[in-house]
Amino acid sequence: MKLLRAETHCHNMYSNGHVGEIESPFDSNVTISSQLEKSFLSNLDLLFVTNHNTLDGYEQIVDYKNNHSKFSKIGVYPAEEVTTDKEAHILVYGLHKEIKSGQSLDEILDNARDQDAVTIAPHPFSLIDALREDSKKCDLFEVFNSSNIDVYSNKKAEIFAKENNLHVVAGSDSHITSTIARCTNLIDSENNIDDIIFALKHKKISIEKIGYVKPKEVLEHIQFKIENSKYYIDKYINEFYPKSRLLFNSLYKFYLVTRKSYFWEIIYRMSLVGVRRISRKINFEGMDPYSFRTRDIPTITRMIF
Repeated sequence: MKLLRAETHCHNMYSNGHVGEIESPFDSNVTISSQLEKSFLSNLDLLFVTNHNTLDGYEQIVDYKNNHSKFSKIGVYPAEEVTTDKEAHILVYGLHKEIKSGQSLDEILDNARDQDAVTIAPHPFSLIDALREDSKKCDLFEVFNSSNIDVYSNKKAEIFAKENNLHVVAGSDSHITSTIARCTNLIDSENNIDDIIFALKHKKISIEKIGYVKPKEVLEHIQFKIENSKYYIDKYINEFYPKSRLLFNSLYKFYLVTRKSYFWEIIYRMSLVGVRRISRKINFEGMDPYSFRTRDIPTITRMIF
């Protein structure tokens, strides 16, 4: 039995529209064909596409794979990233029926067990959608997430995993094609869903490779979301900053004209400094871990200083 190289945390265009009411519905620009092609080039043996709050896209990618012999050796299996009633995320693997979002963590875990599925706590100490200490309730623990570019979230996860003797995995959390297989895990199993689920339940999985997303990849994902989210940006501004509507509209137009400019990479790097300061305060200095979820610009600004 060979070790299977696995991508366990990635998204594609079928995740769009399912992220949640308070988020932009545009989550990923990855097509099925590009996802399978990148998986093939990355020598993946199996692929779990963990779209947000939906199994939509699973049958489509299986059909596409079955109609293209080039991808025949890649096992593609059902998974879902479910949002709890507290906005935290939980990954579920090998499920037969979609799990509804907005339930408590315990309800989601019960549903997963009823389907004999496996759960993983993704980005467990990220700033917005983390299970944090409740991660211990899941079968496995994502100790490294490529998108945790604040770094401190991953450091906190590493310490927490050691303190609680958790079995760890790594997640690409890919939303664009180039980051598929940025992190890979090795599973000691035959390449079929029953054996894989059995292996995961018995902790027969180990991290093979880790790596962070690059600035240009973050900007690519942000660009996709911004370019497709004008309606939702306007709705947010009208609700929370109605007196600044003209200013934000001008900024949006400026962005569309200059989105390829190096200026936005500078802005990104400056913003990253602030995010890292906030993450350090939340994960290592006792700041309220839910304060960042307000998404309130003045509040977040105050948290930096």
